[in-house]
Amino acid sequence: MKMRRLGRNGPLVSAIGLGCMRMSNIMGGPQPGPDSDLESVATIDAALEAGITLLNTGDFYGMGHNEVLVAKAIQGRRDHAFLSVKCGVQRTHTGAILGMDGRPNSIKNFAAYSLQRLGVDYIDLYQPARADPSVPYEDTIGAVAELIGEGKVRYLGVSEINADQLRRAHSTHPVSALEIEYSLASRFIEREMLPLARELGVGVVAYSVVTQGLLAGAMQGGEVDEALASSFPRFQGETLWRNLETVGFLERLAKSKHQTPAQLAIAWVLSRGDDIVPLVGTSRRSRLLENLGAFDVALNTEELAALDQAFAPGAIIGTRS
Repeated sequence: MKMRRLGRNGPLVSAIGLGCMRMSNIMGGPQPGPDSDLESVATIDAALEAGITLLNTGDFYGMGHNEVLVAKAIQGRRDHAFLSVKCGVQRTHTGAILGMDGRPNSIKNFAAYSLQRLGVDYIDLYQPARADPSVPYEDTIGAVAELIGEGKVRYLGVSEINADQLRRAHSTHPVSALEIEYSLASRFIEREMLPLARELGVGVVAYSVVTQGLLAGAMQGGEVDEALASSFPRFQGETLWRNLETVGFLERLAKSKHQTPAQLAIAWVLSRGDDIVPLVGTSRRSRLLENLGAFDVALNTEELAALDQAFAPGAIIGTRS
């Protein structure tokens, strides 16, 4: 497994991480059944066997369900896993989002519960999932810094914040990684956030690299999960059909290279810099191994230029949330 460093002075992790969110029901309703849980744990196991070290989870993924799955998979081999945990999102029992809680005492409380569910003594990378608008961001980050001082957390991460917040966080305590959406379909970080992260020496953990399946060819015929379509305007009506036309270029290029569209989409993110670690989000072993084929994709200068043109910022229309 190829390795990349999270931040200028951060830890070495696998060049691709495993996003575990899909292993839990994050939209409310019942959690996956025993068979699904077994496959999810087996997928994490397969990832570790393949050399993936970065496991990305959140305390609000299935209200702790996700962390319990991760705990089962890493039992007896904690040292092989780099645990990235997001915190702070408040949900109802139906999964509806109530808001963000970034109060220092709450952050410490969330961490205590995560440590218990994960069955570990420390979390490798801990990050508030969003900034709480009612709490000074420095106070939220300061709470994570205190957890680092206590040995409960090793590195500070931040997620889905703006440039000003990144600067403020980094001035409070060195930030190792910024988790943020980045793909051929979502290139907004290239304007300001990516240059700033590089200026500060902050690594980038890219999620939604296949855009909920759009870049994986999973929406041919316009078939989209109802919950997904209701949450993301880019998957609705005429907007979806126009986006599928754009994705057609990726599918044709993938076919000509005997690769899958998802493999090309992941390979493109990998090509954007050694300071970027894409997350592959899946709950199935077969899909995990398929996506790891992105390491075998060689994109030449002409192909990268063609992708850059076909997926220029704004080519995929509709907001991402």
